[in-house]
Amino acid sequence: MCGIIGIASNKQVSSNIIESLKKLEYRGYDSAGIATISNGEIDEKKCTGRVAALEKIIFKTPSLGNLGIGHVRWATHGAPSKINAHPHSSEEVSVVHNGIIENSTILKKNLEKTGYKFKSQTDTEVITILLTDFLKKFDLVLAINKTLEKLIGSFALGILFKKHNNIIVGARRGSPLAVGYGHNENFLGSDSYALKSMTNKITYLDDGDVCILSNDKIIFYNKNGMKINKRIQTLSSDKQTADKGDFKDFMSKEINEQKFSTKVCIKEYVNHLKKDINLYNFPIEPKNIDKIVIIGCGTAYHACLAAKHWFEELTSIEIETDVASEFRYRKIKFSKKNLYIFVSQSGETADTFAALDLCKKNEVKTCSVVNAVESSIARSSDFILPIHAGPEIGVASTKAFIGQMLVLYILALKISKIRNEIPKAEYITKISNIKKLPDLINKTLKCESKIKIIAKDVYLSKGFIFLGRGPSFPIALEGALKLKELSYLHAEGYPAGEMKHGPLALIEEGLPVVILAPQDRYYEKTISNMQEVIARGAKVLLITNEENNIISENIRFSIEVPKTDNQLTTFLITIPLQLLAYHIASLKNLDIDKPRNLAKSVTVE
Repeated sequence: MCGIIGIASNKQVSSNIIESLKKLEYRGYDSAGIATISNGEIDEKKCTGRVAALEKIIFKTPSLGNLGIGHVRWATHGAPSKINAHPHSSEEVSVVHNGIIENSTILKKNLEKTGYKFKSQTDTEVITILLTDFLKKFDLVLAINKTLEKLIGSFALGILFKKHNNIIVGARRGSPLAVGYGHNENFLGSDSYALKSMTNKITYLDDGDVCILSNDKIIFYNKNGMKINKRIQTLSSDKQTADKGDFKDFMSKEINEQKFSTKVCIKEYVNHLKKDINLYNFPIEPKNIDKIVIIGCGTAYHACLAAKHWFEELTSIEIETDVASEFRYRKIKFSKKNLYIFVSQSGETADTFAALDLCKKNEVKTCSVVNAVESSIARSSDFILPIHAGPEIGVASTKAFIGQMLVLYILALKISKIRNEIPKAEYITKISNIKKLPDLINKTLKCESKIKIIAKDVYLSKGFIFLGRGPSFPIALEGALKLKELSYLHAEGYPAGEMKHGPLALIEEGLPVVILAPQDRYYEKTISNMQEVIARGAKVLLITNEENNIISENIRFSIEVPKTDNQLTTFLITIPLQLLAYHIASLKNLDIDKPRNLAKSVTVE
């Protein structure tokens, strides 16, 4: 959510800023803007809506200059509007900002008392006015430091100056910010992805860092105001490209890519010749682990819940899961014999990073499961487990969710083996089964034609219920979340056994209820719950295994996924739910890749 780009060059920058902003569109946004230094003045242009609308404005009235900043905004303070869009400029400075300034109301009142007037409802404009005021009294560096000292909250900033018309200033506290190195130009960006088309040489700002960029030099300061040197990293090149290809949108592409992304992930972690899993250098000896705590937000949290079942089945370790935004505020009893695992697609999720930072301060061992190995969460963890999913652009996660579950399942297997808690023959069988997963996903994807028929039957419904037991319950939660995200329909996931404890009151004639009932030890109980909702008029979609001898009477639809290891079945029953959400949203003519109010990378609380 929100995205920053800055370019200091020896040539015109507006077209490259626009192209970089397009690469940040995946983060979710409602307005866009750009500011350049042209003829010694700040030239600001902004609008509501997509970057394409900003591009049309610049085509009619070009933004000139070799120095510029751009922004895509996801509204926090103030409704989406042109006046609330970034950049926020005074006569002296122009600011783009990711994050939230928590004391902006107090700062604004104090500045208004001294005569300053505000144009927007944003917290960001406070930064613009503060800096403008301090520049009247102090030199550039001191004015920046005094401004940052006043701010409480999280921020990543990109700043232009009228009088210092050859530099861009970047600053970070909480929200991520990267610096890129080029030939006769340097770059600032919210993440490395936006900079990849221009450079593969990247440095990441740490909390409290400030940088000053010109086209031929970058100076870094730490939180104590001392000049520092930063390590330059070379970004890896993704084999999979962020291009829709022949697909209508990114989400349909990414759903279909799951057969490939799982194959890449398995190849990275599983040695089929040795029949073993390649995981070494654990931050803590697995035999000494007392408890594993798995932490995430949203879809990543559902992956944590699924993993809890696998760890409990395969090991004797106590397993705890937590929502990152709750974990970071609880009074946690940390232990050096615990392993804390953080799951995040982007590796920049604000609450998850804050929870990780809390663990680091308490000197416990941490591990991250991420898709971006250059991310803040990855760089701050003791141990990194990449999911190797490739670029995921659609806001509603699909292949990254499957990748998170796959890596967590592989980790559970390896820890079980090291602790001698799984028989060797069973371990080898499970590794053999993992190798088959990409083909099983490919077979499961063939249910799409049937899903299209189901979607036409149910897309006008006012709500949905998803039910599952055991490891199918987190998938019920994920199915409900996908439907909410994409179609804006009310949907709830419940443990099937909880129906009689309240949710049964919601069942009425024609209400779609999705039953996840693979043939595991929960199967008969789940089928009994299914009969309860059928008896009350629900329109049931049953998702189960092939060759199940089920009573089909009064079941509206059924989808059968290939028969496999019970633990891998969890992956397969996810696919029809992704397709169901996708096709319902498609029938409603909604923006599938960019659902309203949502962002791909949630970098604020």
